[in-house]
Amino acid sequence: MIQINDIKIGSGNKFVLIAGPCVVENEQITFQTAEEIRKITEKLNIPFIFKSSYKKANRTSLNSFTGVGDSEALQILRDVKTELKIPILTDVHSESEIKNAADVADILQIPAFLSRQTELLVAAGKTGKVVNIKKGQFLAPDEMEYAIKKVESTGNKNILLTERGSSFGYHNLVVDMRSLVIMKNFGYPVVMDATHSVQLPGKDSMSGGQPIFIKPLSRAAAAVGIDALFLEVHPNPTKALSDAASQLPLSELEDLLIEIKKIDYLIKSIVKD
Repeated sequence: MIQINDIKIGSGNKFVLIAGPCVVENEQITFQTAEEIRKITEKLNIPFIFKSSYKKANRTSLNSFTGVGDSEALQILRDVKTELKIPILTDVHSESEIKNAADVADILQIPAFLSRQTELLVAAGKTGKVVNIKKGQFLAPDEMEYAIKKVESTGNKNILLTERGSSFGYHNLVVDMRSLVIMKNFGYPVVMDATHSVQLPGKDSMSGGQPIFIKPLSRAAAAVGIDALFLEVHPNPTKALSDAASQLPLSELEDLLIEIKKIDYLIKSIVKD
């Protein structure tokens, strides 16, 4: 079990929601989304961790939006954390970023493309923060053992493992639900990223997506028995500056969470019995 403040992830506890816009676009959208998700999760009694990347280093095109600036974006995340009293998850892409990000974030996320980067994993582990390792699209789930060991080598066992789809030919991903079971057998909580899993990578100058599959994949993963659900959520996905084709509309979040909560309760009740 991983604990962040009063939020318990894993060991049969109810699922945790990790959600927010793909990237910090500006203060208004970030706060608007965080406040609305907090309102929904408090109503439904679902633990909530706010996710937004303070910058995007892995973009298809040189001209794609990467952020408003590291300092400004981290300050916005710090304000969200302080004012709304919500734990924060954000990505790190290099060793040089880790100190500043760790000063704000409760969870440091290793992007899927970087899940084999030894120095990055070790540096993130050394902070003592929770490290969320997203399984690379190019990795089999059993290969995550080696990423785990890199973080564990620092003495840090605050680790989350996230499924986000596997490469399936060119410009497509597929989710093998067995990977959630395989990764869970390593002894750490598993997370389902149901929005990146519906991407169509490298489609033209930006990644496309099939958001119609976000809800079915979320429900299927809950039925397997995940510890947390990861969703990128935006008030108006078509206007989002990053991952516009694969974010869940904020207006659809509550109904989905009601469904996931019911499935999560049923599955974990069965397992306990």
